[in-house]
Amino acid sequence: MTAELKYYHVLNYGCQMNESDSEHYAGQLEEMGYAPTDSPAAADVIVVNTCCVRESAELRILGKIGELKRVKAQHPGQVLCVAGCMAQKDGESLMHKYPQIDLLLGTSYVNSFKKMLQDYLNAHKKGVYTSLEVQSSEFEGTRVRESGFSAWIPIMYGCNNFCTYCIVPYVRGRERSRSIANILAEVRGAVAKGYTEITLLGQNVDSYGKDFLRDGTYGRPGAAEASQAREPFAALLRAVDQVPGVERVHFMTSHPRDMSEEVIRTVAEGTHLCEQFHVALQSGSNRILKAMNRGYTRERFLELVATIRRYIPDAAITTDIIVGFPGETDEDFEDTCRLVEEAGFDSAYTFLYSRRSGTPAARMKDQVPDDVKHARLQRLMDVQNARSLCINRAFQDRTVEVMAEGPTEKDPAVWSGRTRTNKLVLWPQNGNARTPEGSGLPVRPGQLVHVKVTAPQTWLLKGVRVD
Repeated sequence: MTAELKYYHVLNYGCQMNESDSEHYAGQLEEMGYAPTDSPAAADVIVVNTCCVRESAELRILGKIGELKRVKAQHPGQVLCVAGCMAQKDGESLMHKYPQIDLLLGTSYVNSFKKMLQDYLNAHKKGVYTSLEVQSSEFEGTRVRESGFSAWIPIMYGCNNFCTYCIVPYVRGRERSRSIANILAEVRGAVAKGYTEITLLGQNVDSYGKDFLRDGTYGRPGAAEASQAREPFAALLRAVDQVPGVERVHFMTSHPRDMSEEVIRTVAEGTHLCEQFHVALQSGSNRILKAMNRGYTRERFLELVATIRRYIPDAAITTDIIVGFPGETDEDFEDTCRLVEEAGFDSAYTFLYSRRSGTPAARMKDQVPDDVKHARLQRLMDVQNARSLCINRAFQDRTVEVMAEGPTEKDPAVWSGRTRTNKLVLWPQNGNARTPEGSGLPVRPGQLVHVKVTAPQTWLLKGVRVD
């Protein structure tokens, strides 16, 4: 008699690292014989992978966990697992408040999920696992990737920086790097399955391998030359760039304190290393940067931008900026606006400061009123949007290489893709520059095509195919 098929449903919240973790949860569930379903009501196992970087994310997640109580009541035997950063932060108190949770897994248990779930299924005993002590950071098992051509590849976990506003070191622990050999094995495995775009992930990729150097265990880093071990991240980039079948390599996120000239030079000299740098500024005020414990000055940041421009004049530089950090004055905010103008970011992810319990900034005096934060955020977005539009207008009538992603949600006849510098490009699939009313040439997700830009806008480029 054939065993009854069982289903799983994964709900992901938060950053790209969480997306990668969710792919790993799904992979382990499929190793156990579960199949995916889009319906929580039909799932035998639900995994909610949580985020706690901002209060708004926490509130959405808590609302969803509350909804799942009713879903679970209609599905006897359904297992509800809450994982990730909020699980790590709140632990027992979260399960006490939401008794419908069966398993609560912190951020260090991604590799162990299959075992923890099997233990629960065997004993039906609820469990809370939130220790940040892990035996290994090496990847084990499989992933079920969302994309058919683009793969997230974590290279390290945790963070040692302890910025005063950030909860990440407290919920993801100290920096732990994967070996180059383990990373390259996952990259080659992804390429063998048709993935040609690789994005290397870490809370601070420029710190990759520094734990090996401190421990004296770096050795010969896989395919890289041993002489490059003093710059482990540069060595890793060179090794991934040489993997046959890789078309594009991105990485995120870079910390201005740790990014080196060697890494920038490596990107400039690489074949598949994309000319995009996401370097989180957070503030343009030296006083606020010190209060944030960022470890650099506005002058150092601008020097870094100048170094990138010197090696790669056409590089795209994007950033993160926090508005309304405790004690931020009008003068501090104007320093940020001036730096945005001077640095010439292609785009910026701008955020209102969110008070996170357990971080030093949450206890600081002079919290900025919400109305002031919102007004400053709008002003900053106006400054950055003007700069983004100016940069994108320079692409008028230029032909760019685009990796096709697929049809847009609003109009299936219009396709989207991204340049090597991660600019979003839209074009009509039913025509090209030579035959605008014709049937066009077939295209598939992951294919490299060329698009002539005809209408640059603030956040994207529109054009027509020329091949």
